[in-house]
Amino acid sequence: MKQVEIHLKKRDSDIIVRAIKAFEPIDWIQFDIEQADRKMIRVLTHDGRCQILIDAVSEALENCRDWRVTMIPVEASLPEPRELEQDEAASNLRVLREELLDDVVKDATLSRDFLILSGLSTIVAAIGLNADGVAAVIGAMVIAPLLGPILGFALGAGLGNMGLIRQSGVTLAAGLGVALLVAFLISFALPLNLESEELMARTQVRLDSVALALAAGGAAALSMAQGKSAVLVGVMVAAALLPPGAAFGLFMGSQEWALAARSGMLLFLNIVCLLVSALAVFRLKGIKPRGWVDQQNATRAFWINVSLSGALLVALMVLIVVLDLGENVSLGD
Repeated sequence: MKQVEIHLKKRDSDIIVRAIKAFEPIDWIQFDIEQADRKMIRVLTHDGRCQILIDAVSEALENCRDWRVTMIPVEASLPEPRELEQDEAASNLRVLREELLDDVVKDATLSRDFLILSGLSTIVAAIGLNADGVAAVIGAMVIAPLLGPILGFALGAGLGNMGLIRQSGVTLAAGLGVALLVAFLISFALPLNLESEELMARTQVRLDSVALALAAGGAAALSMAQGKSAVLVGVMVAAALLPPGAAFGLFMGSQEWALAARSGMLLFLNIVCLLVSALAVFRLKGIKPRGWVDQQNATRAFWINVSLSGALLVALMVLIVVLDLGENVSLGD
């Protein structure tokens, strides 16, 4: 459940009370507060119906001033409220749009810590790949911060939020740029170990790589849309991005152009798959803007992004099959 607190002017309270009564929440109460011209209304509602209430309140107060709505999670309440109907319970898995947007924007913001973590995780990944150390590669994926900008780009496309799309795109490009640069510099300090199975595995571009990246992006978006932590799922996302990126930088620094092209293609393929699946999940979960005009813009942005990403994905899959990029690369190649 959630407790929704609405702070507003007294003269605007009647329209909110009518909206709340029509909504039929679990419970609600209104009372005066210290400021003479202010009121606070407190509403208790199920998680799954909270978005409907928030949208109704926001629409009713659209032309009003000096109001604020606060959402507070409720751990328990007595007596127990009625259970939701089956169709209502299905939406109970959906997190509030405002909560999701706040979490994603925070993780998709470019910061010094983000760049430092990208660099440090790449150091661990590059050394692990070159030394054929599985544990080091897994550890690098745990600390890699690449989940935020991927989900931010997908959510921005789903909501038609161009600002979030640009912000997430810049953050993702900066993180991958730092990773490639760090791996490139490491290649001058470490002799490239072409006997490493972990390293050479990132030169194999197979169709199961598509399935892995699609599953990772979809699982991450679904976890966020359900209001659950996506930290562990973020390891799957990092698995699709960090090792191929580190391998690409190592091969570039060692002037292994054919191997670099393969790992670079794997990295690009995984990025496209992650974005497509995350965008699809956000759309299927019904996460969209409140206003009708914004919804139309979001729908247009969704189909544009899906069409472009889908075309790229099909083209890459055709290349995988035609060029037989899933085969092991012999050391003589």
